[in-house]
Amino acid sequence: MKLTFYGGAKAVTGANYLLEVKDSSKKDGVRRIIIDCGLTQGASFCQQCNWDPFGYDPSEVDEVFITHAHIDHSGRLPKLFKDGFKGKVYSTPPTREFAEPLLLDSQHILSMDAESHKLPLLYSPEDVYGLMDLWEGIPYHKTLKLGGSLEEPAVKVTLYSAGHILGSASILIEAEGKKILFSGDLGNDPSPLIGSSEAPDSPDYCLIESAYGDRVHEDLPNREAKLEEAVKESVAKGGVLMIPAFAMERTQILILKLKQMLEKHKLPLVPIFIDSPLAIKLTQVYNLFPQYFKPELIEKYGTLERMFKFPGLHMTMTTEDSKAINLASNPKIIIAGSGMSQGGRILHHEKRYLSDPRSTLLIFGYQVEGSLGRRLLDGVSPVRIHHEDVVVRARIKAIGAYSAHADQTQLLNWIKPIKRKLKKVWVVQGEESASKALAEKLINELGVHAEVPVTGLVVEL
Repeated sequence: MKLTFYGGAKAVTGANYLLEVKDSSKKDGVRRIIIDCGLTQGASFCQQCNWDPFGYDPSEVDEVFITHAHIDHSGRLPKLFKDGFKGKVYSTPPTREFAEPLLLDSQHILSMDAESHKLPLLYSPEDVYGLMDLWEGIPYHKTLKLGGSLEEPAVKVTLYSAGHILGSASILIEAEGKKILFSGDLGNDPSPLIGSSEAPDSPDYCLIESAYGDRVHEDLPNREAKLEEAVKESVAKGGVLMIPAFAMERTQILILKLKQMLEKHKLPLVPIFIDSPLAIKLTQVYNLFPQYFKPELIEKYGTLERMFKFPGLHMTMTTEDSKAINLASNPKIIIAGSGMSQGGRILHHEKRYLSDPRSTLLIFGYQVEGSLGRRLLDGVSPVRIHHEDVVVRARIKAIGAYSAHADQTQLLNWIKPIKRKLKKVWVVQGEESASKALAEKLINELGVHAEVPVTGLVVEL
């Protein structure tokens, strides 16, 4: 069995791993499996390295397994299809349903990037549709058998809940008498919407994410109080509360929390705008999968339509609806994409309101190095938005505990129950400093053989 790191090494984004295993049913005796095929992101939505050829022949790949639908784990799949992949793609059913609108939205942004940088299209909408024809959903805990024979398949693959976003999975692959576990992105437990992450017993090898590998989230029990405080303070000052939010999971969590604040009379009735067509489409997908939510939420609200609706909530789908937000009197709350202020409608609101000292920008998730969100979080002023310098007078606040990523303590706790047989752990999907910090903790505190890989590393298992 051979593992090659083509992305996600010393970087948060661009996860892409190739696993090659012996399979007598293949002509050359090798089955090639890709785990995640993500877009590399940083200072811009898409780095130019995404246009580079893959480090392997897409036409030789047999299967792709996707841990979850975030673009940094799925965003190069249509290019893989365009470049010759004709195998099967597998994920949980929610991940499959989320993928199409996310990839089409990504294609629209990428086409503008390509035009501005005089690059060819990375992929077309037709590539997305062709890819979706190859994509199948499999539920958690159902083992998929590949290759070999009926009596002795070459590969067994099982998905477990990663607790990160709805339908996110950790992937256990068994082949050649060995087990390797790909964590995907692990969740910040407890999640407001879904259950905890799972880890199967006794893998031999493991890849673990490390986005927050060098830090611990602020006190989780206080995160709701901090959100309430930020909302109340902004409303009291009569300003605009801007929340750059990822269209998937973060926006839905915000809707639910604001609804609960209204139910408890902790928030006056002010206009709240979901200014993201993608978030609106994805919220509709959530309605298809009640079985993936925490049971108590379904018991309380009965239907997901009720969970994500309340007086004062406006879904602004069209450009005209979005422009009309400017006419609404203050105070008001605007939740818009993108989550790192790298594009999307949030930029229009930031350009308009960041200079207003009554307004607040609430950072509600991880901000990758080089992003506008990261610069704002670091106190940079002025910032450049749409070719103009904007002086930042608004208050910048952050609530890290709502991150969908596990922190260092949670990552270590995920490894503890499975460390008994672990021969090696590779720490991936984090900035280099975060990955190294987690690797040191794994070595010194848990006695696990851990390493931070580099892109292109090939290891024999």
